[in-house]
Amino acid sequence: MKREAALTPEILVAESWPDYELLDSGDGRKLERFGPRVLDRPDSQALWRPSLPADRWSAAEARFLAGREEEGSGRWEARGRAGSGAWPLAYGPVRVEAQLTSFRHLGLFPEQRVHWDRVVSTVEARSRRALGETTLLNLFGYTGMASLLPAAAGARVTHVDASKKAIAWARANQEMSGLSAAPIRWICDDAARFVAREVRRGSRYDIIVLDPPKYGRGPKGEIWRLEEQLPQLLADCRALLDDRSAMLILTAYATHLSMLTIGRLVEDAFAGLSGDIATGEMALREQSSGRLLPTSLYVRWSRDA
Repeated sequence: MKREAALTPEILVAESWPDYELLDSGDGRKLERFGPRVLDRPDSQALWRPSLPADRWSAAEARFLAGREEEGSGRWEARGRAGSGAWPLAYGPVRVEAQLTSFRHLGLFPEQRVHWDRVVSTVEARSRRALGETTLLNLFGYTGMASLLPAAAGARVTHVDASKKAIAWARANQEMSGLSAAPIRWICDDAARFVAREVRRGSRYDIIVLDPPKYGRGPKGEIWRLEEQLPQLLADCRALLDDRSAMLILTAYATHLSMLTIGRLVEDAFAGLSGDIATGEMALREQSSGRLLPTSLYVRWSRDA
């Protein structure tokens, strides 16, 4: 394993696609197009001045007004069709339903396309090399884009999320995408507890994707705190990988941890397992100016397998 890799930051830039654009950012907000709808949401990283004129921002169909807590609930100030409910978005072979939620999210994180593409490429490469069916574990899977895309590419997927609502949303996205027959297990459970049970069962996976929140609750009231529980979760994920496994991707939003910290955690957990570690930041490219808007930290362990 390359010990110096965790010290070398890499910026992964997500470009726009037909159903998504970051139009502009600044003054603590971002202006985005999701399909036909233009939305204005808070973003604490956008400390610079906007590039587009004020009238472009005021033409947004909905603007999110945050509550007292940065990551807490708020409300949408909607105009026209933006307040009329859900609408479809597509990425590759997958169609998902976007919604205006009380936590400012819409059901997908566009910057994650850098990981979606890499995972799909890995699944396809393993198929070409006749390595058998690729098994993928998606922890904190939310509404399922990171499960549906590899499933469409031929992977057998286990999707875990603690929210019944998120699981129902993901299953609806599966139907919208015409993937009802795809081999996906939808599991509503606390991710850390599920992984610990999988370790005891002797289970293994070829790819693990995890996108843990800073703080959360499981379906039985389990408390999740990223800084406290991430080391054990990574150790358990390592136990689910073996010499045939290909990748683990971890992203971390809204945390005070450094990319060096999470890189070292993966490095320690994966000691003795060959492969490369990359760590850095993810970003969206702004269409009006080409500026990069940082979104989250990530660590990726990978190897040809």
